[in-house]
Amino acid sequence: MDVAYEGHDKRSADPAAVEMLRIADREGYATIWERYEKQQPQCSYGQLGTCCRICSMGPCRIDPFGDGPTHGVCGATADTIVARNLARMAAVGSSSHSDHGRKVALLLKAVADGSNTDYQISDEKKLLAVATRLHIPITGRSLPGVAADVAAVALDCFGNQGEEPLVFMEKYMPAKRFQRLKGLEETLYKTTGAKTGLLPRAIDREAVDILHRTHFGCDHDPLSLVAQSIRCSLSDGWGGSLIATELQDILLGSPTIRPVKANLGVLEAESVNVVVHGHEPILSAKVGEMAQSEECRRAAEAIGAKRVNVVGLCCTGNEVLLRQGVGMAGNESHSELAIMTGAVDAMVVDVQCIYPALADLSSCFHTKFITTSEQAKIPGALHIQFEEQHADAIATRIIKTAIAAFPNRNKARVHIPQHSSTAIVGFTVEEILKALGGTPQPLVDLIVNGTIKGVAGIVGCNNVKVQQDFFHRVLTTELIKRDILVIGTGCWAIAAAKSGLMDLPAQDLAGSGLKAVCKQLGIPPVLHMGSCVDCSRMLNLAGAIADHLAVDISDLPLVGSAPEWTTEKAVAIGSYFVGSGIPVHLWPLPPILGGPEVTRILTQDARDLLGGWFFVEEDPVATADQMEKIIMERRGALGI
Repeated sequence: MDVAYEGHDKRSADPAAVEMLRIADREGYATIWERYEKQQPQCSYGQLGTCCRICSMGPCRIDPFGDGPTHGVCGATADTIVARNLARMAAVGSSSHSDHGRKVALLLKAVADGSNTDYQISDEKKLLAVATRLHIPITGRSLPGVAADVAAVALDCFGNQGEEPLVFMEKYMPAKRFQRLKGLEETLYKTTGAKTGLLPRAIDREAVDILHRTHFGCDHDPLSLVAQSIRCSLSDGWGGSLIATELQDILLGSPTIRPVKANLGVLEAESVNVVVHGHEPILSAKVGEMAQSEECRRAAEAIGAKRVNVVGLCCTGNEVLLRQGVGMAGNESHSELAIMTGAVDAMVVDVQCIYPALADLSSCFHTKFITTSEQAKIPGALHIQFEEQHADAIATRIIKTAIAAFPNRNKARVHIPQHSSTAIVGFTVEEILKALGGTPQPLVDLIVNGTIKGVAGIVGCNNVKVQQDFFHRVLTTELIKRDILVIGTGCWAIAAAKSGLMDLPAQDLAGSGLKAVCKQLGIPPVLHMGSCVDCSRMLNLAGAIADHLAVDISDLPLVGSAPEWTTEKAVAIGSYFVGSGIPVHLWPLPPILGGPEVTRILTQDARDLLGGWFFVEEDPVATADQMEKIIMERRGALGI
């Protein structure tokens, strides 16, 4: 188990990454770290969020320290500009996750009506559970009929034109949280005289609302803009992401607890290595499936390969890891390093978190860099358009493209770091409750009696401004040492898996209470819940506990963190956790500090209004101190 955090390299705390970065330095390969260094110094106006380019009279910038312009050309203040920029980030982040969910809903519809036969309903129990949650009749009905109704409800969540709240959110969100948000809308209306909605009406509508209100000459009120940012983000967490997670379980099968291997050591020198990278598992699941087919197995053996070895990167990797047990080659910042091993025959990408530089880097090797989505075209890549109705054939073509590349591999340039760790993954809400005997009560009892102080949810990317994986590892270790159970998703989950924190020996790093529970249940103290879209699983778990106790989520000893956050999706995720009543830590600094009113709303006012708020801290141990303090304050308020 690798839990050493320092002494590697200022760029990464992962020894496999450090090994490959030394090769990059020696061979002159460009990496995200080198490109970041060439960008220095970065724009301070951008870092503070006080630059605006939404009309052609700009770009404008506001100096929050009073030494330069105090208003944009149109008269916009620093707070207006910061709030508009934040809202647009939330809109893009929510749209990316929610568009993911739309594709899955459309696929379920096609499977239900028989127009797509390459996929099927893989988890009947989950389908019936989702239908019941949505109040869809199931007695005496065929599975396709039920699936068609579930798909119809999901799709209506995107384009509903009424004013009633999002159906998925209303049926899944805990009753007390729903009522609090509804009541807050009424309070804000009475105090401001303006409609300030917090309950999302439709997924697409809330993103379009942001784009409209941030057009030139529209909304300039920081509170109004921040409220719509929260509303749009909630349409992601309790809408688009939730739809993606629930319907992927129905179509691809719900994950189960299983051991896997993580880090670049999962690549195999004698095999055809196919790396799947991105976020949408509809394709990658098929790539994994077709790699095991007799046709592809024989084709690989015919060119002298041992087998076709499909491994994952980033969140697509998390998805196939959970369901098929494939190896996890790494998180976002490993994407260039994987290609530099010289052992990757094809890197297959879908959407999100894919560096365009990968196309140029792949050209230095025999690697086929394959794009598959019309939403993520990259110059220099081989594009093989993925179509769900021909999924088997297209996945087979992709595998055969990798097989054809294998003989061109330069074995003298192959260098696979021999670093990999075992991780136990697949902790969905269903699997966690099953381990607890079927209800949240045992977990509640453990929290009430203090054996476990609380639960921390960690999500996050890799960010080149932060030593790769360092914050993830240190914060996680500090929290479990304090008897705080850690759950999470995304690139944080991969960082924890690579460092051994998701293996059973990590039990010995936990405090005495958490350690005893984990040993009794046979689980690690750090639970992998899936990809970044699966943050909805964490919401569901929080909701199950809140409803079980008939309290609001904001009453529970829960806290979140997004260390190493990078993307606009992270803005949406953090915002929907705050909107759900959970305090969220951030590092690096978000681009809001140039707007003092916006900063106050998000870090102070939100605490009273929503029960969740943001706080910033650059030191992982100090972050753990603050998270523990919040948990203990909430325990005290509950009288436990």
